[in-house]
Amino acid sequence: MTSTKWGIVSTIKAPTSEVLSFVAYHLELGADHITIFLDDSNPKTAKALADHPSVTCICTDSKYWDNYLGRVPKKHQQRQTRNATRCYRNSNGLDWVAHIDVDEFLCTDLDIRTILANQPKDFDVLRMRPFESLCREDDAADDSATVLCKAKLPSGSNAARLERELYPEFGGFFKSGFVSHTVGKIFVRTGLPNVEIRIHRAFDQKTKSPLQNRDLASIELCHRHVKSWEKWLEIMEFRLANGSYRAELEQSIDPASGRMSRHNLFSALTEDGTDGLRAFFEEVCLATPKLVDKLKEHGLFRAYDLELSSKLSKHFPSFGK
Repeated sequence: MTSTKWGIVSTIKAPTSEVLSFVAYHLELGADHITIFLDDSNPKTAKALADHPSVTCICTDSKYWDNYLGRVPKKHQQRQTRNATRCYRNSNGLDWVAHIDVDEFLCTDLDIRTILANQPKDFDVLRMRPFESLCREDDAADDSATVLCKAKLPSGSNAARLERELYPEFGGFFKSGFVSHTVGKIFVRTGLPNVEIRIHRAFDQKTKSPLQNRDLASIELCHRHVKSWEKWLEIMEFRLANGSYRAELEQSIDPASGRMSRHNLFSALTEDGTDGLRAFFEEVCLATPKLVDKLKEHGLFRAYDLELSSKLSKHFPSFGK
């Protein structure tokens, strides 16, 4: 048995059941330690996590930020970066740390300790590629259900043709068939000097350059970015203003390509109501038999049995009682 140890850090603002399910899933997967920074200082969540020996829970209220930084970073992305970097620098006993969000789940049939132990010594950052969730036609978001996902579309000369085959109306406007990020998340080997952990990359703070990374194909990242039409619509305004669809992202898109940033696309689709956005959702985010068949045909379909309910009951048996 390899002695390689790995952990997870995440900054979270979510209902208690979602936080505990996220933690329970990764404990069951073999994580040696999980550090949760509660962005909302939820006392119910903090109490549930407090006594678990493999979990560190930190409530990041204004007192926490005043003591640590002297101010509260305005953007949640900045808070994520600060928290992840702080955890990384104090990750005693761990060999690798992954920085992921509460709606992201590492998926593999292999032992993660063994995967990490076998990585070449000259690679310190490992990238896990995302697989984005599809909604069921009955809008079921039950945590006990199998999560259906699609892979990022491959690049190359046939990419545009494939994108329009899968998405006849909206193909060509957005990137790689994904609503959310396409770059994935990372594992970082501990003990490196001057490292800053950001959302998708690790940087050398002295040179401001990203650390070289290697794709880790043996671990896939199930990203439950869209769970249902109602929940997606509910959070749309926040994501457009402050989240993953905000205007400053994707500014390098070439207008000649015909593509649009998600901010511009979703802003246009919601300008006169939600009918346009609903049409996009039904073509791109819904697991219709037609789309699933086409994804399977091209090897782009995944089904992950996360079994969140049973793992929640196992690791936090007193929750909800």
